[in-house]
Amino acid sequence: MIPLSQLRDLKLSDLTDEAHGWATISNSAYASRGRVTNEISADLSATQIGDASFWALVRLGRLSNNYQYIYTECGLISAALTGLAEELAPLQQKLLNALAEAKHEGFDVNDDGSVRYPESSRDDTFLPGDTVTGNSGFLNQAVGEAAATTNPNPHAVVAQGIADTIASALSQATEIDDQYAQTLRRLKAAEGLDVTDATWADVSRDTTAVHGAVDDVLKRNIPTDQSPADRKKWWNGLSEEERREYLAVYPDTIGNLDGIPAGSRDEANRLYLPQLMGKLEEQGDEASMTKLDGLRKIDDQLRAGRQPPMFLLGVGDQGNGRAIVSFGDPDTSQNVSAYVPGLGTKLDGDFADGTVKRARDTAVGAREINPSSASIVWLGYDAPQSADVAFTDDAKRGAPAYQKFMSGLAATNDNADPHLTAIGHSYGSLTVGTASQQPGGMPDVDDYILLGSPGVGVDHAEDLGVGKQHVFVGAAENDLVSKAPSKGAVAGGFVGGGIGLVTGGLGGALEGATVGAELGDPDHDDNWFGKDPASDEFGATRFRTEPGPNAFTHFTMEAHSNYFNPEKDQMSADSIANIVAGNPGGITPEARR
Repeated sequence: MIPLSQLRDLKLSDLTDEAHGWATISNSAYASRGRVTNEISADLSATQIGDASFWALVRLGRLSNNYQYIYTECGLISAALTGLAEELAPLQQKLLNALAEAKHEGFDVNDDGSVRYPESSRDDTFLPGDTVTGNSGFLNQAVGEAAATTNPNPHAVVAQGIADTIASALSQATEIDDQYAQTLRRLKAAEGLDVTDATWADVSRDTTAVHGAVDDVLKRNIPTDQSPADRKKWWNGLSEEERREYLAVYPDTIGNLDGIPAGSRDEANRLYLPQLMGKLEEQGDEASMTKLDGLRKIDDQLRAGRQPPMFLLGVGDQGNGRAIVSFGDPDTSQNVSAYVPGLGTKLDGDFADGTVKRARDTAVGAREINPSSASIVWLGYDAPQSADVAFTDDAKRGAPAYQKFMSGLAATNDNADPHLTAIGHSYGSLTVGTASQQPGGMPDVDDYILLGSPGVGVDHAEDLGVGKQHVFVGAAENDLVSKAPSKGAVAGGFVGGGIGLVTGGLGGALEGATVGAELGDPDHDDNWFGKDPASDEFGATRFRTEPGPNAFTHFTMEAHSNYFNPEKDQMSADSIANIVAGNPGGITPEARR
């Protein structure tokens, strides 16, 4: 138990001064890392080639990692000391108030927190004084108070209350002190200069320990339950030092919070990325290693400094993994698109190599038309991996997150009237469509692009919340997904085939299935999840695509995957780029089905 005198005489300013000192070191490391990465390494890469330059950059990368490690660990120490001071402050005040009350009543408080109350008298009866010991637990306090009320000395009840308050303050302070002491003892560096995956795994554990201690003090200030616009206002209202503290302690939260400016989200996620990779490496199971493969490839692309510039707007290991990558700055660009992938997509090597490339191809094409364009791939949900593709559950779970993300893009964009395009491919189009039907819709979205869609959950283009002229569809002739039969056709075919089999054998079954399917979808314009987006009834603008290889003769689903690829479907890629760039007149139109 913390001695009464220690809590009473504690100088909280000493703790806050110490926290400020560690914060100063952290900020200095942060600034040094920025100079190494953004100035020295960048200038060297731009002006020098050869082996000497290569190895110099390797050493500078190592130095940058060291500075990042110092920044993070010192930031954690500063946060822990700040949290300790803030949590002890009300308990110290609680103790001081109890001591003041005891003095006012004429009681003596002993070093162990017990309270001596004086003698008294009632009706000429002498009532002796006594010493009471405080109780910290609720039940114990109740027992002590009950005992005090039976004491005829009126001072007994008051003294017991004061003693209980003192005991409670000391008990809570001791518990907090123990928790922070264990946390701070964790924050020590291993020997050597190499910052490895194991080092970052240790940092991840350190961060978790600090979170357990300071969340009630620091995290409660992060407006996770507010709108993206309110979050932006909160972030912009922080001082530079406060932002750095949040980036050091909560990079995972800040990096995935819609409404935080893209530059800050990117910075937070780049800080969090090595911690996450270290954690996954240490876990070592198959799912973790799959995600790690994807993250390492994304990290390689970030380090390569690709053009258009990459922004890491989200990353995580929840479910099948999370990654949100932008090519181009979505805050400064006039035109911004966010593409939601579908079946089979998860955070793995294929995502980093292929799905991310689709966003880059779109950004490159759009920037040729309007340089103020950015394109994002949004893996902020668990896309279906197998038979669950036949159901709407994954789309319903992902839709609210996508809706908030699009609202966040609008909130942080610097332009007065940014042009936002929602893109859904395959099952991802259902997720986009479902997001448009969430309460409040997606009023910031100007255009929709639906590619290889099995239906989007609505029957008419304008049901998405924009005029039908702002909904565009790509549906390749040999893309079987865009021709997915409706549930009515499947049910009708199944029933008709069964009846035909009974009445006419195999031939009757085939004929019955055909008739039943016809009755289930007489206009041939329904898909699995609603009206066919490429149909005349749906009413969207369809653009021309290459037919792609026939799935039955070539045994491939390639026609479903070529929409973004300028090498395999230049017409489709160009139309997507024109729409994203705000130039829909540049598309190559095609008749609806």
